Amino acid sequence: MDSVFSQPLTPGTRSRNARLRPTRADWAIAFSATALAGLSLFPAWIDRADRQVAAAETENPSAALDPRQTSGISMIGGTAKRIDIEAALAARDERAAADTPYEPASFKVYELGDVRQDLQSAYRPEPDLLEESDFGLLPARSSDGRRPFDVYKAASASAPGPQIAIVVGGLGISQSGTQTAIASLPPSVTLGFAANGNSLDRWMQEGRRSGHELLLQTPMEPVGYPSVDPGENTVTREEMQSEDYSSLYASLARMTNYVGVMNYLGGALTADPQAMRPFLDELARRGLMYLDDGTSARSRTVDAAGLSLAPTGTADLVLDDVQDPAAIDGRLAELEEIARKRGRAIGVASAFEMSTAVISQWVRAAEGRGIVIVPVSALVTDPERG
Repeated sequence: MDSVFSQPLTPGTRSRNARLRPTRADWAIAFSATALAGLSLFPAWIDRADRQVAAAETENPSAALDPRQTSGISMIGGTAKRIDIEAALAARDERAAADTPYEPASFKVYELGDVRQDLQSAYRPEPDLLEESDFGLLPARSSDGRRPFDVYKAASASAPGPQIAIVVGGLGISQSGTQTAIASLPPSVTLGFAANGNSLDRWMQEGRRSGHELLLQTPMEPVGYPSVDPGENTVTREEMQSEDYSSLYASLARMTNYVGVMNYLGGALTADPQAMRPFLDELARRGLMYLDDGTSARSRTVDAAGLSLAPTGTADLVLDDVQDPAAIDGRLAELEEIARKRGRAIGVASAFEMSTAVISQWVRAAEGRGIVIVPVSALVTDPERG
């Protein structure tokens, strides 16, 4: 074939193999035949395309969704729930004004499989769950509605028994304390990283590789602020009441791959439901949970959470406010008693080496007594789950 098409032609002559080259008449005949065939097949093609779309919608109901209507799909444990966040928040405000009980917006359920990261890729941020901003990369719902809360949460043990979640916070402040906590705490213990800590991306990756679920501790306005100062980018009541999220965004952008936020201090902010509502609403829009560490008796988080779509919870006990092994053991025993009475309990501690050592030993012993240690995401109230 190469020899046929490489022969040069002189002007005014035709190739000896001209029969292999189509003439204008050949092109005309071919075009007419193709057009007739296409017209005859067009109705059948349309019918086949329609049937293919219908089949796809039957096999995967979410394929039929208008892309503009999928921003509120959240998938939890294999179930996708379609919910319009903005509509739900508007309905919330209407019910609050009318003094009627809050109810989340209705949703449709589709089975789409488990969306959690597997352990091998758990240290990698999901690009679809990130939003570029002047503050850096912020957590956000994906275009198909997946939440960071759903994707980054750790697997929960399915064994029957009282459930306890333990959050060890303050990681990222002390390098040695952070390394010890990640290395020694069982994967079922949730880790809380201080937004103003150091080397957070490095520690996040190590924590996720070890199987831990992560929270971000955000500095929030305490009683006595600014004399009592939680640090840079403190979220204040004034900011939240004016819906100024700049301080919150600056903290949220410090790390990735976390399921939600826990307060660092914050007694003044959490006591103000008018400030907590926009705070929780913003977390809900971004698909994040909120855990109140339970240190402030004045906290109104529960009241604000009743009008929010953010997954929320409150710790029952601080486990290590006294740095003594016997005292920490006593608090853990108290936490176990709460779990046996209520079926579940949440405890919080700090990443002191003594605390992590006592908690690590206690967790292994408690599992032998039938206590189920779960990540904190398993024990929060999630309005989108229903």
